[in-house]
Amino acid sequence: MTRIPFLPLSDINARQAEALQAAAYRVIASGWYLRGTETAAFERKFADYIGTSHCIGVANGLDALTLIFTALKLRHQWADGDEVVVPAMTFIATAEAVERARLRPIFAEVTQEALIDPTALAARLSERTRAVCPVHLYGQMADMSAIQTFADAHGLLVVEDAAQAHGAQTATGRAGTLSTAAAFSFYPGKNLGALGDGGAVTTNDTELATLIRTLANYGAEKKYHHHYSGINSRLDEIQAAMLSVKLEKLDADNAYRRRVAAQYAAEITSPFVSLPYGGQSDSGVFHIYALRSPHRDSLQQHLSQAGIETLIHYPVPLHRQPAYSQAATQSFPVAEQIAAEELSLPIGPTLSTESVHHIAQTINSFRP
Repeated sequence: MTRIPFLPLSDINARQAEALQAAAYRVIASGWYLRGTETAAFERKFADYIGTSHCIGVANGLDALTLIFTALKLRHQWADGDEVVVPAMTFIATAEAVERARLRPIFAEVTQEALIDPTALAARLSERTRAVCPVHLYGQMADMSAIQTFADAHGLLVVEDAAQAHGAQTATGRAGTLSTAAAFSFYPGKNLGALGDGGAVTTNDTELATLIRTLANYGAEKKYHHHYSGINSRLDEIQAAMLSVKLEKLDADNAYRRRVAAQYAAEITSPFVSLPYGGQSDSGVFHIYALRSPHRDSLQQHLSQAGIETLIHYPVPLHRQPAYSQAATQSFPVAEQIAAEELSLPIGPTLSTESVHHIAQTINSFRP
């Protein structure tokens, strides 16, 4: 039986092995491993790619989002406990970043596409609400036009969690350009993944970019002169060099992911599953192919028995996490349903059409 892994990172990176090895050797030979030319070069390349004036490389996506909220809190003199509205269905880092800035995450309902629902925002407002943080979950962009319109009407800022949306765009613009600032993660499994941890902030606000860069460097613009109590969060030279190499293939890899999604949509005919976005595959970057089924657990077992590895993103919505027990009495039925039904199929730039066909046929053969 042929095994189909969820995401074979070694195969993905092998396509650029020679260039990655050369980049690593270049950094090793330079003798300069932090805050050097490789990081500066990648920051410029990624800012140009996204379409923003600034990119600040940091240690990971959680730090990127935390630094944004910390900087905005300082600039606008928000108080401890002021509120940021986040989707109830997302990875916990979104809410954790709010808390690390000593703000309070307020959960909001999501759409059937697992994106924060603009129509649900009004019910989550209070006199302490300061910002909305939409997440472009699974690589599909939230409705930024509606969210920004709502935010403008209520005097709120918008911060994008774009950790799963490298290269995603709609008619209104690219992920990472449609808010005050955006956070990206370069965790190895992302569409643009490092060979270790990494993250970045993108923004067009020069003053904000300077403040974030300062906070990420122990609160110092100049060595040993600390204007703020900051943290140590840096994208190292090796990872920056790896990302510069891998950025060259990002658009092609995203296009391939959309082709895989289109093949899934064409070949999966099972009445026991529903396809993401109604089978539409020409937008988003499909970081995750999020199938749904009321028989999720038995379907996952069926696929596993056929050698097909799947994952669940995410089995527990934020308001049901023990870490947020204070929200346990809240109800977000759509988020809860998605958590109970979502199943992530293999998708990536090395997944063959034969493997996609096998996965589709295995799903079609499933009987609850």
